[in-house]
Amino acid sequence: MPSLSSPPIHHDPRAIALLLAATLTTMANAAISPALPGLEARFADHPQAALLTRFLVSAPSVAVVLVAGWSGSLADRFGKRRMLMGGVGLFAAAGTVGFALTTLEALLISRLILGIAVALIMTSQTALIADYFDGAARSRLLGLQVSARNIGGLVAIGLSGFLALISPMHAFAVHALALLILPVLWRSLPEPARAAPPTPAPEMAEPVARRFDTALWSMAGLQMLTVICFFTMPTQLPFFIAHHGIDNAAVMGGAMVALTLAGALAASRYSALKPRLGHARLLALGYALMGGGMLTLALAQGIEMIVAGAILVGLGFATVVPNFNEIALAATPPHRRGRTAGVLTTAVFLGQILSPLLTLPLLQAVGFAGMFATLAAVLILAALAGLAIHLGRARRFLPG
Repeated sequence: MPSLSSPPIHHDPRAIALLLAATLTTMANAAISPALPGLEARFADHPQAALLTRFLVSAPSVAVVLVAGWSGSLADRFGKRRMLMGGVGLFAAAGTVGFALTTLEALLISRLILGIAVALIMTSQTALIADYFDGAARSRLLGLQVSARNIGGLVAIGLSGFLALISPMHAFAVHALALLILPVLWRSLPEPARAAPPTPAPEMAEPVARRFDTALWSMAGLQMLTVICFFTMPTQLPFFIAHHGIDNAAVMGGAMVALTLAGALAASRYSALKPRLGHARLLALGYALMGGGMLTLALAQGIEMIVAGAILVGLGFATVVPNFNEIALAATPPHRRGRTAGVLTTAVFLGQILSPLLTLPLLQAVGFAGMFATLAAVLILAALAGLAIHLGRARRFLPG
């Protein structure tokens, strides 16, 4: 559906519905964070209470990594709208059932099922953006998608924190917000016409497939590397602040809010910057901001520099992330968009899982300053690579 015949994004019910669906994806991990101390206390008699209560946060990510790839292929085969609706319904059921569960093992199973729902939502939602929109409209929506995820996480954390004051089990009720979104999706999203696989001339089939595969796996690998670097913020930043003698949960939360809001702002400007800069220069800009933020953290002597560094990282991350989806989707034939969205979704959550596994040994070896300096070097090299691609006009897989 060409975007030229579509209403403006903010007037298009399809866009609004897809952005509402995007708010759920960060909520899955973040929603119960404020309730973790209460959950650990509630299940204090369990021999693995400390470990399992923390794993409740990351369990959905594990499930996403396991199922997102094949969920994309199923979306291509059976319909993306149907999969999105089913994912949102499963999200509400698997998330809110935690309110009534009485064992940590049952909670863990419910969180894994919630991850399956997230995989269905993220895969189908991203693929539907490509089906419904193209050109500038697609660029804007891919940027706003990142903003919606950030805002959804903030709302979920705030609301679940309030609910956790009643009881830690009440925090699971925040997942019921998905039930408010379900009717909007039902009314607003038509099922796109299923595209038949093209039949290119034999001499063109292999180059087309190679172009698609190279674009997809390049963007997936780059996205995973970027998430590995970025995820040091939620996993290490609170400890870094405490390392500077600031043992105040409100200050730690404020730093994370600043990071998230900076990302939401930057992502909302993606569609305005992309026509002027193009993908290569946007990647260079985003990685330069992230690298500058990591370097600021490495040199930080107080909370002001820590917050400034976090803001730069948030701005940079939200600048580069929409590029991955847009570049890969632009190279993807319509009948394989679900698979592409599934691979990209897997890359995001695999990066989240790998980040603490890779950065914690680095932290133990060289300390906070050394860890942030190393990540700054990696990101600045990525920025220089993006600039070199632009200057050399080597845009084989960079449309626009």
